[in-house]
Amino acid sequence: MFLRLLAAFFALLSTLPAAALDKVTFATNWRAQSEHGGFYQALADGTYARYGLDVTIQQGGPQINARLLLAAGRVDFAMGANTIQMFESVQQNVPLVTVASMFQIDPVIFMSHPGQGLDRFEDLPKATAFIAGDMRASVWQWLKDAYGFRDEKVKPYGFNSAPFIADKKSIQQGLLTSEPYAIETQGGFRPNVFLLADVGYDGYSTTIETRADTIEKKPDLVQRFVDASIIGWQNYLNGDNASANAAIKRDNPEMTDGQIAFSLQKMKERGVVDSGDAQTLGVGAMTHARMKSFFEKMAKAGVVPADLDYKKGYTLRFIGKKVGMEAKR
Repeated sequence: MFLRLLAAFFALLSTLPAAALDKVTFATNWRAQSEHGGFYQALADGTYARYGLDVTIQQGGPQINARLLLAAGRVDFAMGANTIQMFESVQQNVPLVTVASMFQIDPVIFMSHPGQGLDRFEDLPKATAFIAGDMRASVWQWLKDAYGFRDEKVKPYGFNSAPFIADKKSIQQGLLTSEPYAIETQGGFRPNVFLLADVGYDGYSTTIETRADTIEKKPDLVQRFVDASIIGWQNYLNGDNASANAAIKRDNPEMTDGQIAFSLQKMKERGVVDSGDAQTLGVGAMTHARMKSFFEKMAKAGVVPADLDYKKGYTLRFIGKKVGMEAKR
């Protein structure tokens, strides 16, 4: 009798409609790439769905500003590039809040030609520096303050490496996971790579942002998106990521297998996602101490006002819960 009742119960369950998933749109800050892999992984392997989310990833590009879309209510979450953007939002009274940081290491770098007297970080201030405008207004100001870099050495960088390749006495900005591969394939040499995080640039990168009203009204939605994204990053780095990489290439047909493999290798080698606080608190971790350290450096360099209430721009509410760490072990 009991078995018949149990069978009838499960038969009844099978006739009930499945619970509707919450629709969520997440805007990235650039075209699809391996540096977005954990989000694509969570979508491709069903992690978002298991957390009750129907996620659409809207890739960025040169004419798309993910954070403006978020502020305007066009998307639910957006990818922030770095902590300085968070400071800017607070300064401009834009109610965006950083709720997690997928990258414990900001992968911003300088590259130089080997064997040209630019083989140590201490040599770089004497070189011609190809940097973009946004870096000149932020990272460069800190480099001047901390290491004596000089404005007269700056030349504009338009995301074309040809001038750097041609000028052997120059340096160029880039990302650890991207530009060195381009220099090797296009320039035919392996550049020296200087990760600025190694010399004290301790900001966060590849953050998850949402609006303050979303946190207030839908905290469970925020928690589920953060948790599922954390699992996605763990699976992308440590599991079968073929479906995620296929999705990346569908969104961005210019992305190559070689570039994806290079980016993934560098993220693993340097612990871009899973290092520092993430090893004890879980992927996505942020801390007040590190935020304070980075803010004080930027304020001293004149990048942000010293009296900025920067703590309004982030919350630790949704992170530090060691999500997925048991399964990882």
